[in-house]
Amino acid sequence: MTLSFPETDASEEAREAGRKLFAGETEFLKGVVAMDGLPPGDRIEVCFAGRSNVGKSTLINALTGRKALARASNTPGRTQEINFFTCGPDHYIVDLPGYGFANAPVPVVEKWQRLLKNYLSGRPNLRRAFVLIDARHGVKPVDDEILLLLDKAAVPFQTILTKADKVKEADRARVLAQVRTALSKHPAAFPELIVTSSEKGRGIDTLRAVIATLV
Repeated sequence: MTLSFPETDASEEAREAGRKLFAGETEFLKGVVAMDGLPPGDRIEVCFAGRSNVGKSTLINALTGRKALARASNTPGRTQEINFFTCGPDHYIVDLPGYGFANAPVPVVEKWQRLLKNYLSGRPNLRRAFVLIDARHGVKPVDDEILLLLDKAAVPFQTILTKADKVKEADRARVLAQVRTALSKHPAAFPELIVTSSEKGRGIDTLRAVIATLV
């Protein structure tokens, strides 16, 4: 019996493509607070979504090899814009606002959540969304809204488990089973997982390989 949502196993060729892509220049382009501020859709684009404080900025820094490229904070909801980064000659890396609880006034939270939804529904060059899930906790109810939105927008998304180094071995199988069960309900879910630890570097080369081989 084939396991549903196995961990991605990138080929050596794909890993080399990923290494080359992220060995090039990665630069912050702009922070966007409204749809009319989006850059031209002339590059392959991937975005990172996740509930507040799941580790998006830290993962992007590990992915690009730039310690302070994306701002990381222990304060939930610090990222209130859609932040665009250029990667090589033909990719955008996009850091989306955290969803769920945020330490900001309610009107501000509502504004950036609307922006998040409009972006996901209306960006034709978006090749894949990466949804980050804390490996210690699995898929939570607060994640359901973004997963359903991606289904409705027909945006393929792949789940990345973050902070895998923080999970006790005894809890690993239980969390993976819970994530796989939750994802099985979503038609837009890409049928492989990427398990990462930004602190230990686990899974980073696999993620680079996946991004580099999207067309």
